[in-house]
Amino acid sequence: MVSERKKRAASKIEPRKKSRKNVGIKVKVKGKPAEKTAGQRMFAIILIMLPLVIGIMSATVAGSAMASFDALNRPPLMPSALTFIIIWTVLYILMGVALYLMYKKEFENRADCKMQVVEIIMFFVQLLFNYMWAILFFRLEARWFAFGWLVMMWMMVLTLVMMCAKNCKIAAWCLVPYVLWCAFAMYLNIMIAVLN
Repeated sequence: MVSERKKRAASKIEPRKKSRKNVGIKVKVKGKPAEKTAGQRMFAIILIMLPLVIGIMSATVAGSAMASFDALNRPPLMPSALTFIIIWTVLYILMGVALYLMYKKEFENRADCKMQVVEIIMFFVQLLFNYMWAILFFRLEARWFAFGWLVMMWMMVLTLVMMCAKNCKIAAWCLVPYVLWCAFAMYLNIMIAVLN
C-alpha cells in the first residue's frame, strides 16, 4: 500500500516538473561582435584611400600640362582650381567608402556573390577610366576623344550605382555625387573642346 501511494505521488509530481521545464522563458543572449584586428582596419583604410591615391597619381601625371590649360578659353560655370581639388578629394573618399562597403557586404546565395564580384570589377574599370581621362584631356590634349571617354565612364558609374542600389544602398548613395559631377564634367569637357 505504501509503495503504491509513493508511485501515485511521484506520478503527480513528474508532470509538474516537466511542465515547469516547458514553460521556461527563453532568453537570447547576443554575443559581442568580433572586434576588428589591426590588419582588418588597415585593409579598410587602404580600400577607402585607394581611389584618392589613384586620383593624386593621375593629377601628378597630368600636372605638367596645366600651364597650357590655364591659357584656354573657359566655359561659364567653370570652377576654380581650389574648388576642383576640394570636390575631387571628397568624391574620391566617397568612392573609397563605397568600395569598402561593396567588399564588406555578405551575401547568402551565389548569385549575389557573383554580382558583388561584378560590381567590384566595374568599380576598378571605371577608376582606370578616371585615371586615363586626365591624361587624355590635359597631357595629350585630345579634348573630343576625352569627352567620348568620359561619357563611357559616366555610363559605367551610373550602371554601378543601379547595381549597388539592389544590394548595398549606402554604397550607391556614396556614388551619386560622383555621377552628378561626371555629368557636369562632360559639360565642361565639351564646352572647352568647342571653345578651343
